[in-house]
Amino acid sequence: MKDKQLHQQQRRQMMLNDPISRVIPKMAIPTIVAFLINSIYSLADTYFVSSLGDSATAAVSVNASLDQLIMMCGSMLAIGANSYIARLLGQGKDEKASQVLSTAFFLAFSIGALLTVFGLIFMTPMVRLLGATPTCEQYSVEYATYVLMAAPFMASSFVMNQCLRSEGSATLSMVGMGFGGILNCVLDPIFIIGMNMGVTGASLATAISKLVSFIILIFPYITKHSLLRLTIRFVRFSRDILLEIITVGSSSMFRSGLAVVSGILLNNMAGDISDAVLAGIGVSTKIMMFPFSIILGFGSGFQPVVGFNWGAKRYDRVRKSYRFSAWVAIIGAAVMSTILALFADRIIMLFSASEQEQSAQMLEIGALCIRLQCLALPIHAWVAVVNMFCTGLGNAWGAFILATSRQGTCFIPLLFPMTALWGEYGIASVQAAADVLSLLLAIPILIIANKKIRGVERQNPV
Repeated sequence: MKDKQLHQQQRRQMMLNDPISRVIPKMAIPTIVAFLINSIYSLADTYFVSSLGDSATAAVSVNASLDQLIMMCGSMLAIGANSYIARLLGQGKDEKASQVLSTAFFLAFSIGALLTVFGLIFMTPMVRLLGATPTCEQYSVEYATYVLMAAPFMASSFVMNQCLRSEGSATLSMVGMGFGGILNCVLDPIFIIGMNMGVTGASLATAISKLVSFIILIFPYITKHSLLRLTIRFVRFSRDILLEIITVGSSSMFRSGLAVVSGILLNNMAGDISDAVLAGIGVSTKIMMFPFSIILGFGSGFQPVVGFNWGAKRYDRVRKSYRFSAWVAIIGAAVMSTILALFADRIIMLFSASEQEQSAQMLEIGALCIRLQCLALPIHAWVAVVNMFCTGLGNAWGAFILATSRQGTCFIPLLFPMTALWGEYGIASVQAAADVLSLLLAIPILIIANKKIRGVERQNPV
C-alpha cells in the first residue's frame, strides 16, 4: 500500500512540477512506440498478403474499415474516460476515477460482443458494404472472420490502454500494445506462408495478437499494480459519469464512425475503377499510419498532462504544454513528410506482387497519395494537437468538430466532386485536401479555448 501511495505521489509531482519538456516526452514516447508497432503489424498483414495478388491486398484494405468500426465501439468510451480520469486524478478523486474506468471497460466489452454476433451473422452483406468487389469478396470474408471474433477484446483494450495513460502508466500501455504487435509480425509469415493459410492466416494472427494484448493490459488491474481499480463492483451508470464519457468521447466515436463511412465510400469508388486502385489507396493509407501514429502518440502523451494540470488549476502549465507540443508536432511532421515523400516509390514497390499493368497502376496511385498527404502533414499535426488540447480541457464541442473534420466534414464533401473531376487522381488527393481544409476549423477553436483558459484563470487566481 505504501508503494502505491509513493507511486501516486511521484506521479502527481511529475505532472504538476517537472519541466513540461520532460513530462510530455516521458508520457508520449511509450505511446508513440506502441502506436508504431501497431502500424507495423497492420502493414505486415498487407505485406505478406500482397504476394497473393492485388485482389488479396485489396481485401485487407477493405477490412481496414472493419478495424475502424471496432475502434469506434471502444474509442468513445476510452477517450472520454481518459479525459475524465485525468481530471479526477488531478483533483485527488481516485475512487471516482476507478468507477469511470470500470464502467467504460464493461460497456466496451459488451458493445464489442454485439458487433461479433451481428458481424458473423451478416458477414457477406457486411464486407460488400465495406467496399469488397466481386473479385476480392471471398478474401474479405476470410480476413473478417477471426478479426470479428476478437472484437470484444479489441474494444475493451482501447479503454484499458487509454486509462493506463491517464494515470501516467504510459510504459505499461506500450508493453500491452507493443508485444501484441510484435507477436502479429511473427505469426503472419508462419500462418500466411508457412501453413499456407493465406488471408485467413493474416486474420488469425491479428486476432491472437489482439487477445494477447488484452491479457497484458488487464494484468496490472487484476493484480492491483495500477493506481486505478477495475472491477464490476465499481460500475456506475450515474448521470455524471455517462455524461462526461459520452460528451468528450463522442468526438472520438464520430471520428471513427466518419472514418468508417469515408473508408466505405473511398473503397467503393476506388473499387469501381479497379482492384489496383483500391489496393494502392489502401497500402498508402497504411504506410501513412506511421507518421500519423507518431503524431497521435505524441498527442496522447500531451492530452493527460493538459487534463491533469487543468484539474489541478495549474493554468500556466496548461499553456506551456500546448506551446511545446505544437512546435514539436509541426517540426517533427515536416521532417517525416520530407523523408516519406522522397522514398514513396520505393516503399510502395514493397507491396507490389508483380510488374504487371495493374500493379503499375497501384504503384502510381499509391505514391501520389503518399506525397500529397506528406505536403499536408504539418497541418495535420498541428490540428491534432489542438484537438487533443480541447479533449484535455473537457471542451467536447471543440474536440468533436476537429476529430470529425479530417475524415468527415472536410473529407466527404470533397470526395465526390474530386473523384468526378479527376478519377483515381482525385481519390488519391482528397485526404490531403481535407487536411488543409481542417486548418480553417482549428484556428477559431484554439482562439476560443485560450479565451476559456484566461477567463477561468481570472476567476481562480493562484
